[in-house]
Amino acid sequence: MPDLDRDVAGLFCVGFHGTTPSPEVLELVRRGVHGVVLFGRNVVDAEQVAALVAELKRAAGRPLLVSIDQEGGRVARLREPQGFTELPPMRALGDTGDEALAQEVGALLGRELRAVGIDQDYAPVVDVDTNPANPVIGDRSLSRDPDAVGRLGAALARGLQSAGVAACAKHFPGHGDTSQDSHHDLPRLPHALERLERIELPPFRALARAGVASVMTAHVVFDPFDAERPATLSPAVMRLLRERVGFDGCAISDDLEMKAVAEHFPLEEAAPGAVAAGVDALLVCHTAALQHRAIDLVRAAVESGRIPRPRIAEARARIERLLRFAGPPPDPRAARAGLRTPAHLSVARRIPPQATGRDPTLA
Repeated sequence: MPDLDRDVAGLFCVGFHGTTPSPEVLELVRRGVHGVVLFGRNVVDAEQVAALVAELKRAAGRPLLVSIDQEGGRVARLREPQGFTELPPMRALGDTGDEALAQEVGALLGRELRAVGIDQDYAPVVDVDTNPANPVIGDRSLSRDPDAVGRLGAALARGLQSAGVAACAKHFPGHGDTSQDSHHDLPRLPHALERLERIELPPFRALARAGVASVMTAHVVFDPFDAERPATLSPAVMRLLRERVGFDGCAISDDLEMKAVAEHFPLEEAAPGAVAAGVDALLVCHTAALQHRAIDLVRAAVESGRIPRPRIAEARARIERLLRFAGPPPDPRAARAGLRTPAHLSVARRIPPQATGRDPTLA
């Protein structure tokens, strides 16, 4: 590898603070990160988002993947006051059981994201909502029935990708039965393979068959497979994704700054450990110093032989396939033309209304 630092930096997607590109994120783009993730803290309105994305992509001078969480309901960074079509929680869509409508909703999301230059949506959630006390999934899940989650999730992913936006099935191998929020705690589940094959894995298998571009891992410990490490850091759990689910696309970690990882595993273990386990792309969403340090740690692990160089080449090849979704800098002046169109509002009205909460982590 002629430039190991750049190759390793290319495994990372980073977040930043501000509504224009910060010096810190521009430095990371120059270092070689493959992507930037946007949050509510980066959003003023549609024109500003498009201008922000355009500036990031021009600064990169190469394909740069801009990502966001735009599910609907309480997890949506782009909302009606900023000029976007607001959707109810995905449970409301799931209650319709309508695959054609799910595909239209996915296409709606994709067209509106593409209008402001966003290339990847961290959606759909394909966790099965089997625990009514779950504090983080709940109505983000399409259903309590694995078959419905798989059918409708696959339709959503097809719709997103028909509009040129990469879909991301999350959170593998399943966050639906937890009673803790991995933003704050490290959840554990006792589920063995027989249970996973019945409940958690079928939706991910359906999404893999539908050609979903990426899958996000869960910061959840599955005790029968690995009692020490969450899925994101576990080779045994990651083998399920490749061998039992049959997914060969890009596996993306959930944010390594979330407390489920950050308060239980030092970055020296978490960043190299995720790559060694089989995760291709690492999300580090908030702190520039940690983003640089995570890159340094993975590079050092390659140099020491802890991570074989073919593992980096494999991860980079999967990221390169994902980067096919990276579009050109958008035109901020044209952004509104693709938002809240009569057709989009008509699709949104076909989903039965439900209460729309707000995501406490959107900042």
